[in-house]
Amino acid sequence: MMNMLVTTKLKINKPAHQIFEAIVSPTEIGNFWFSSSSERWDTGKRIILKYKEYHAEGVITVLEIEPEKKIVFSWGEEHDEITMVTISLQQQQSETIIEVVESGFDVHDPEIVAKMMAQKEGWVYTLTCLKGYIENGISNLRASLIH
Repeated sequence: MMNMLVTTKLKINKPAHQIFEAIVSPTEIGNFWFSSSSERWDTGKRIILKYKEYHAEGVITVLEIEPEKKIVFSWGEEHDEITMVTISLQQQQSETIIEVVESGFDVHDPEIVAKMMAQKEGWVYTLTCLKGYIENGISNLRASLIH
């Protein structure tokens, strides 16, 4: 049976609190991921995320926040393809391992492999942009992927 999880891990040479803040802060997220976030992420909140470059927006529901350790949210509601994303942060001295696991893909979807590959590509790209931003202050990598 096929594993219905997309898992992506990356080492970032900064402490977990900086990485956590970059994700949940509406003023920082635009430096590496979405162009804007409607508000600070917290458990139970519905957050509107916008990509002005792609004329797109989506809603996430934040299911769990454990500061500097874990963020869990669901998304895809607007397309009736809800998946759950768990972002885990594990600090080791002055570096942090960030792991993103996305689950809940429809095993019966004839496009499941293509969708999971696209999500994997997206997470690798997002974490690479996050690393560039957090480690080196590079904020012009986001929204450069051509589809």
